[in-house]
Amino acid sequence: MAFPVTRLRRLRRTAELRNLVCETRLTPDAFVYPMFVCPGEGIRKPVRSMPGVFNLSVDEAVKEAQQVRSLGVPAVILFGLPDKKDEVATGAWADDGIVQQAARAMKREVPGLTLMGDVCLCEYMSHGHCGIVKSMFTPQSLGAAVRDSLAPSQRILAVKSKEEKEKAIQTMVSAAARAAESNYEIDNDASLDLLARTSVSLAKAGIDIIAPSDMMDGRVAAIRRALDGAGLNNTPILSYAAKFASGFYGPFREAADSAPQFGDRRSYQMDGANLREAMREIAADIEEGADMIMVKPAMPYLDVIAAARDRFDLPLAAYQVSGEYAMIEAAAQNGWIERDRVMMESLLSIRRAGASIILTYYAKEAAKLLG
Repeated sequence: MAFPVTRLRRLRRTAELRNLVCETRLTPDAFVYPMFVCPGEGIRKPVRSMPGVFNLSVDEAVKEAQQVRSLGVPAVILFGLPDKKDEVATGAWADDGIVQQAARAMKREVPGLTLMGDVCLCEYMSHGHCGIVKSMFTPQSLGAAVRDSLAPSQRILAVKSKEEKEKAIQTMVSAAARAAESNYEIDNDASLDLLARTSVSLAKAGIDIIAPSDMMDGRVAAIRRALDGAGLNNTPILSYAAKFASGFYGPFREAADSAPQFGDRRSYQMDGANLREAMREIAADIEEGADMIMVKPAMPYLDVIAAARDRFDLPLAAYQVSGEYAMIEAAAQNGWIERDRVMMESLLSIRRAGASIILTYYAKEAAKLLG
C-alpha cells in the first residue's frame, strides 16, 4: 500500500524501534586486529601515516594482544618486520622469525586469542616484492639496465648546478624503475616453495590460521599440501583470494617497510576494473583448498564483497586497509567528519555488503563503542 497507509518512518521514531528492526549488526567477535611486530624490547614506534598504530616489539605486542582479547575481539593478524632482508625471504620462514617469536609468546600469555599469520614475502625481501624476482633477459646489473634504458641525450655526463643535480637524480630514479620493470619479473612457481615453507613454520610456531596474501597462482594448493605433509591438516587457510592492486595500501607499506624497490605489483595483484576475474580467483582458491576467502581492500570493493557473498558459501572476510583507516583519521583530525560515527558507518557498510569477518585497525575502538 502507498502513503498515507504506508509510513516507513513509523519504525524509525525511537532508538528502541530502530534497534528492534535493525537488519545488519556489528559485534566485536567479527573483528580481526592487524599488528606489526618488530625486533627489540620495549618498542612502541608510531606509524606516522596511521595515528594510533605502532610497530611493536614482541613484549609490547603481547600487551596489545591482551588488551585486544579483553575487549572481546577474538583474533589478530601478525605482520613481521625482520631485522634483515634478503632475496629469499629467510625471515619469513626461519624458526626464529619475528612472527614466529610473537606467536609463541602470545600463545603462552594470551589464551583464547586466535592468531592469523599473513603469508607474504614482501616484508622480508630486499627488493620488496611478494615473490622471487628473476631477470627476463641476459643477467645484468640494474645499473647496466638503467644505462641501456637511457637515450644518449638523457645520459648525464657532467652536472654543474644544484638544480641540474636534482633533475639528474630524478632522471636516474625514473630510468631505474623503467629498467627494473622491463627486465625483471616475479617467478610464480619458484615462489610457491617459500610460501609453503613459511606457512608450515608459522603453523608450528602457533599460528592458528594461515592467510596467504601474495597472489601467486597455485599458492593455496601448495600451502595445503605442505601443511598436510607436516601433519598440520587441521590448520585452516584464509586466502586473500581477491586482492586488488590499490593505492589504498600506501600507509601499510610504511608500517611494514614493504614498498617495492622497483616496478610495482600490478603483474600479480588484480586490476580494480575486473569483478568477474575476482570471482574466478575466488573459485580457483576454493578449488585448491581455501577454507575462508577474503576481499582486499574493502570499501572501494563493496560490490566485489557482495558478489562473492551471493556466489560462494564459505566464510567471507574483508580487509579495511591502511588507506581507508588513514583517510578517516586525517579527516577527523581536520575536524571535517565525526570520527567515531564515520568509523562505525564504514565498518557497517562492509558487514552489510556480506563480510562476516572484518580485518580492521579500528577493531579496538569499535569494540569499545559496541560495549
